[in-house]
Amino acid sequence: MTEQTSQIFRTSQLEAADGPGLNPTETPTMGEIIAARFSRRGFLKGSMAATAISATVSPAAMLAARGAAAQTGGSAFDFAEVAAGVDADHHVAEGYDAQVLLRWGDPVFADAPAFDPLNQSEAAQERQFGYNNDFVGFVPIEGSSTHGMLVVNHEYTNEHLMFPGIVTVTQAADPGVAPDEETAEAGEETATEAELAPAEPAEPEVVVAPADAARAGVEMAAHGGTVIEIRREDGRWTPVLDGARNRRITAKTPMEVTGPAAGHARMQTAADPTGREVLGTINNCAGGVTPWGTYVMAEENFHGYFMGTLPEGHAETANYERYGVPGGSYEWGRFHDRFDLAKEPNEPNRFGWVVEVDVNDPASTPRKRTALGRFKHEGAESIVAPDGRVVFYLGDDERFDYVYKFVTEGTFDPENRDANMDLLDAGTLYVARFDADGNVAWLPLVHGEGPLTAENGFDSQADVLIETRRAADFMGATPMDRPEDIEPNGANGRVYVMLTNNTDRAQANAANPRIDNAFGHIVEIAEDGGDFAATTGTWEILVQCGDPSVAEVGATFSTETSADGWFGMPDNCAVDSDGRLWVSTDGNSPAATGRTDGLWAMDTEGAARGTSKLFYRVPIGAEMCGPCPTPDLATFFVAVQHPGDGGEDWEEFGRPSYYEDLSTRWPDFDEAMPVRPSVVAITRQGGGRIGG
Repeated sequence: MTEQTSQIFRTSQLEAADGPGLNPTETPTMGEIIAARFSRRGFLKGSMAATAISATVSPAAMLAARGAAAQTGGSAFDFAEVAAGVDADHHVAEGYDAQVLLRWGDPVFADAPAFDPLNQSEAAQERQFGYNNDFVGFVPIEGSSTHGMLVVNHEYTNEHLMFPGIVTVTQAADPGVAPDEETAEAGEETATEAELAPAEPAEPEVVVAPADAARAGVEMAAHGGTVIEIRREDGRWTPVLDGARNRRITAKTPMEVTGPAAGHARMQTAADPTGREVLGTINNCAGGVTPWGTYVMAEENFHGYFMGTLPEGHAETANYERYGVPGGSYEWGRFHDRFDLAKEPNEPNRFGWVVEVDVNDPASTPRKRTALGRFKHEGAESIVAPDGRVVFYLGDDERFDYVYKFVTEGTFDPENRDANMDLLDAGTLYVARFDADGNVAWLPLVHGEGPLTAENGFDSQADVLIETRRAADFMGATPMDRPEDIEPNGANGRVYVMLTNNTDRAQANAANPRIDNAFGHIVEIAEDGGDFAATTGTWEILVQCGDPSVAEVGATFSTETSADGWFGMPDNCAVDSDGRLWVSTDGNSPAATGRTDGLWAMDTEGAARGTSKLFYRVPIGAEMCGPCPTPDLATFFVAVQHPGDGGEDWEEFGRPSYYEDLSTRWPDFDEAMPVRPSVVAITRQGGGRIGG
């Protein structure tokens, strides 16, 4: 992209375009497997029975059944549900407070400059809270639920919402056709009435001016993560700005590459001939906190940061095609050679990893742990297996890509934190195959085993990990409907897989049961023997999402779920200390579902299984991220990402939203302030557990 080229505005930037679906294999997809599984059974069971009912029973009959079933009770949650809807503010359940704790631009250090949206700089942003907060984690200090380190990912930037004076809006000309009077008078055939009818008005074209080096610097500083001490006093949370462990991590922070791919020739660049030192982390989506109290950041849509063209015949051509590199969503390559493929062709291999950060040492070097594989990581939640090994569940967030888990070679020592600090450098990465008979097999991605040999282009374990997607293709893993956050539940031994959607699916299978799956679903895995390190297990669908009153949608929420309680597009999730599942969403909107995104409480056990209740909803245009409960369940941290994005499909606003003309000015509602992504702390009025 040249300096003279403008960028067409991209709604939600990398999130809106989750990737084109780059899996070339013909392995049966999850939807095909689901279809085969339940046709073989010859009977209906669990959530699939609800699928059949929703396809044959009228919406009125379903609502009547829902009302009758609601009398049975049995839910693990007790709160007055929020009404679903769309407006400029956020809303939380009655009896709760939602405190905006940290906003984009807020100070992270005592000496940080005040946020000035009209005079932003890279130096200021490096001392301030970053943009588009996604994952939120809480690391207690001395076991406290009221004092700890908050860790937050900053996934990407929305320039049109961040910077003044860079957007131009032009209205396309009326596309209607007018008759040619001279032609009509000559007696020639004239256009029909239908042909003369005006076409649908074209959407306004919103153009973002090209970045300069200063703006690109702010964007890079707004990426990465924040580590900040917080404390709860007198019922309110406060950042501790002089906290000794406070830290900003950005797209320029020096990092170490460790594990099997470290030092490999494919990781080496002109700037780093060792292949062991990388600048920065980007597109950090969901993440995790390890049992030993470190912060893991998952690099997701890294492809969008690269531009340029590989030299003809370059060895990485097929590798990059599988990941969608270059994506060309950012212009950083104009100012930094490492993001230009023509100048640094190996640089993309240095992104797409899981990064581990020691929150106790702000001077420590974050480490890219290559043993966990390279793909578009969404989440890295973990749990200790019965034998002491630690298991991490990982989603690859693209249509038709895969579900993974990593099992450490070593075991967790709860008495010696230092002994755990390199556990992520050795272990086995597995990819999931979901079978139509309800079984799941975890297939090891190990060099020399099965097809992962030199004959197929894998000369070492480093090659397997650098090209994790292609290795999983060879193993026959099941292509999924955008695997996002995956959460193990130590209370019931299950694992919950958020599958956001896949509108490109033309054939269903057992674990992805709907074609043109606009609303997503949740898969529940039971590992054999309750051992999260097991290589086999079984699976069910917990719920298919969407409006259950619309029969053709095929949603399978419990009949106890109210008209406010259903949702689409599950994304992030959390299991609280009572073993209850909470689900946040990405993609609900006035056009898609008639509601904004939010946080829903989801029953997984007993008669209420599949019942969902809306606890918190976000302003127009925002995505719901985070969610993170404190150990005592007295606080729930959530992240409100890109509020104010879009606006065209909200009738009350009805036009594109950008810095000078925003659909909301949440959370400040100050005409001098832009919309600001924020972390919110939810507490119960008068104290007590969240959710009842």
